Amino acid sequence: MFSGPQQRGCLLFLALALGFTFITPLNAQVFDEDQLGAWYIFQWRNGFDDSPWGLQGDIQHRNFDITEDREQLLIRGALTRDVGKVRLALGYGFVDTGTFGPSSRSRHESRIYQEASFATPVGDRWQFSHRFRSEQRWLEGQDFRTRIRYALFLNIPLTWDGQASKSYLAFYNELFLNLERNIGEGRRVDYFDRNRIYAGIGRKISENVSLQFGYMLQTTDNFDKGQLQFGLSTLF
Repeated sequence: MFSGPQQRGCLLFLALALGFTFITPLNAQVFDEDQLGAWYIFQWRNGFDDSPWGLQGDIQHRNFDITEDREQLLIRGALTRDVGKVRLALGYGFVDTGTFGPSSRSRHESRIYQEASFATPVGDRWQFSHRFRSEQRWLEGQDFRTRIRYALFLNIPLTWDGQASKSYLAFYNELFLNLERNIGEGRRVDYFDRNRIYAGIGRKISENVSLQFGYMLQTTDNFDKGQLQFGLSTLF
């Protein structure tokens, strides 16, 4: 359970993240690859006592700029099961994608996904975390699509005077691949969908709560764009 200050901090962060969802663009700019965007992320996980079963999910509000021009709202949740050292998940995600600039038009996507995640140690204190994910996607205005993703994570604890700190450096890279190219009405996409590379710094507020801030570069065939990321993760 959270203490009073931790609980109020979590609720405040979640309220701010959800609040951005309903901000109406006032001075939205025309899309520019050099324009810095921002992602506001809330991640959660809940284990059932000593059971191998659990729940996990995330809410993400993504902007083309820092605060006003909404790019996406993503809401995702999954049932998990630990099998040995591997965590399996089966989940559903809803995505509402906006349009560059002042337009209020958006398109919706529903997806079902399956994932497997596990860690491999590097020495005594470091470890790589791996996540494989398969997605079945129903996008508005397109044929049914499937995609696979692989993410590699590394957190490096920081130390002062030989003592472990609650702060850490965070890195990840995630590759996305489409499993088919035809998306309907004669339109095609490449097998390569996108790549995301990230570096940031995190801080454990308590045993179950951590904050993280960093920079991600997302690369597609059409553009390269930088995004700031602000994240809150919690274990209930």
